[in-house]
Amino acid sequence: MLKRNIDRPLPLIRIVLGAIFLIFALYHGVAAKAQETKRSTTDETSHAAREASPPGFTERFADVNGVRLHYLIGGKGSPVVLLHGYAETGHMWLPILPLLAQHHTVIVPDLRGAGGSSKPETGYTKKNMAADIHQLMDTLGLERVSMVGHDIGLMVAYAYAAQFPQATERLVLMDAFLPGIGNWKEVWLMRDLWHFHFYGEVPLALVKGRERTYFEHFWNDFAADPKHSVPESDRRLYAREYAQPGGMRAGFEYFKAFAQDAIDFEALAKTKLSMPVLVLTGEKASGTFLIEQARLVATDVKGVIITGSGHWLMEEAPNQVIPQLLTFLNAKGAGEATSLERLKPTEMGALPPGSFYTEPSNQAHFAETR
Repeated sequence: MLKRNIDRPLPLIRIVLGAIFLIFALYHGVAAKAQETKRSTTDETSHAAREASPPGFTERFADVNGVRLHYLIGGKGSPVVLLHGYAETGHMWLPILPLLAQHHTVIVPDLRGAGGSSKPETGYTKKNMAADIHQLMDTLGLERVSMVGHDIGLMVAYAYAAQFPQATERLVLMDAFLPGIGNWKEVWLMRDLWHFHFYGEVPLALVKGRERTYFEHFWNDFAADPKHSVPESDRRLYAREYAQPGGMRAGFEYFKAFAQDAIDFEALAKTKLSMPVLVLTGEKASGTFLIEQARLVATDVKGVIITGSGHWLMEEAPNQVIPQLLTFLNAKGAGEATSLERLKPTEMGALPPGSFYTEPSNQAHFAETR
């Protein structure tokens, strides 16, 4: 009787245990799927950039200096590295890539914390971000490169050249400022540039889900004409990429690090740069300020103010900016590149409609694209 009473509930126990096992398996299956989705977030996010990549460029990733960097690479010749700024990614350089690739191996990373690159909690001083790029160059076997940086990217480019001068062929700084150099606090503490001090948990909460609204301030207010600033399609792309988990926090870290960047740059500036330096600034933005700063840290500086442009040089004035970059990066002595005596028909065709350019060495030749 006792044995029969014990045996009777066994089918129910088996059913209960089976249900528990099924729930356990389903839970771990969902969790595993979630982890797989999380791991693939970076690759999926960079899909838009991959679709927009010009012919001859490939998308890659590299694990360097504690961060996973996403980058594009293409072309052949002396290496040129293009570094984007805040509220953008490496996507900003797409218009110039076909032209540069005719004479150079072009590398276009997303900076630590941006785009398809990972978003660590720390490491956002510009010295360290320059170390990211230097280690990337090591993995590619590139010993000497030309660096081009816009906005935050120019700070990283300067930190690269100052820390690794023997590895830097030429340097281009495009519209922003250098923390710690000259009267830099006049910019850092400007009332209109409140975003330099906008970071922390409350700011993150305020911009969550409103990334596009926040970035409109930059794209519109820092342009000479908001209607001729960053294009709508690019705005959607950038807002989406910074809305990734950790994206806005990482962007705020760029600004939070300025105090330490100032200390670092003041020390680095004690040894002046000797490589050729081109400074491009917007007439309605940095003006002469960045040019004057560059002359405090380098001995061979050419400064060009882009007429009528605000901060977004590549978007607002490509007809002025692209020829300046091509002329400088293709000048004699720039690695393996040779100087351009005249743009080829294919190069002319790649310029935006209505573009004007002047040829090197102040030659009296002008051309307009149709």
